[in-house]
Parts: sequence; structure tokens; C-alpha cells
Amino acid sequence: MANTTFNGPVRSVNGFQDISISATTGAVTVDATFGATTSVTNLTTTNLVFTDQNHPSTAAINATGTATAAQVATGYITSTSAAATTITLPTGTLLGAAIGATRGTVLELYVDNTAGASTVTIAVATNGILSSAAADTAGSFGDLTIAAGATGLARFTIMFSSATAYVFTRTA
Repeated sequence: MANTTFNGPVRSVNGFQDISISATTGAVTVDATFGATTSVTNLTTTNLVFTDQNHPSTAAINATGTATAAQVATGYITSTSAAATTITLPTGTLLGAAIGATRGTVLELYVDNTAGASTVTIAVATNGILSSAAADTAGSFGDLTIAAGATGLARFTIMFSSATAYVFTRTA
């Protein structure tokens, strides 16, 4: 089939599907469906994973403990705890497997503590390395503490150096 290039918006009433056809059986497999409620969570291009920044699903962590890979893979963690909470990220192996990571995969993680009453601190686990871009000091890219209340929102970038190891950096 030929490639088609469009100039202007492409519109469809019933969405779009990306398919693959088996060379041996001819079976058609729907790889992705794009519609009004699309959530693209594992679209890979040149070893980069783009995540849905609207975060249709979130994970609530309200007590000190280790986040599951599935919780971190949502890209958005909330905390409403009245007590100080430390969230330890999953190992690079577990998180990498959950999102199908390869070298160069990037995952943005938001931590929302705006409804919390105490600080949230993020800790990295085995095969998770805090970025050396800055020291772990308040207000820097290494700051792992999220204040409670109106200013209690932080964005982190998790960038994989392999399928099982990541570098963790605060980016906002």
C-alpha cells in the first residue's frame, strides 16, 4: 500500500485504527485504536515512550512504602496524607518491565500533594539513580521533597539507560 501525506487535519467520525497483518496467516491484528477517549500509553518511536499527559488514571499513595511499577506507570501519584510520607520508587527492573522500557525510554511522573497535610519525599530504589544534575537541596532539580498544599505539585523525569536501570530527575 502506498503512503499518503495530508496537508491539514485528518478527521474521522469513528476514530482510527493502526493494524498489522500476519505475513503467514493474513490475520489482522489491531495494534492501537485512536478515538475520542484515546489514552496512548506505550507508543514507541525511536526507543522513546510517550505517555498521556492527561492522566486518565492515577495512583493514590497515602502512607510510607514502595510504589508498585503499575502505580508509577500511571504517571500521576496523589497523596492526601496528614503524616509525612516517603514513597520509594520500584526497582529499575520492575518499572522497566511494566512499561516495556529500553535504553532512551522516558516517563514523566507527577506527584500531587496539594490535598496533603504534610510533606511527601521520593526515594529511588535499586537500579534507580538520582540525577547528578544537582544536589539534593530544596528548590533544585535534585529536590525529592514535595510540600503540602497549594505548592505541592512536582514533576519528575525517569529516563532509562537500559531496560532495567533509570536516572531520576526533578524537572519542575
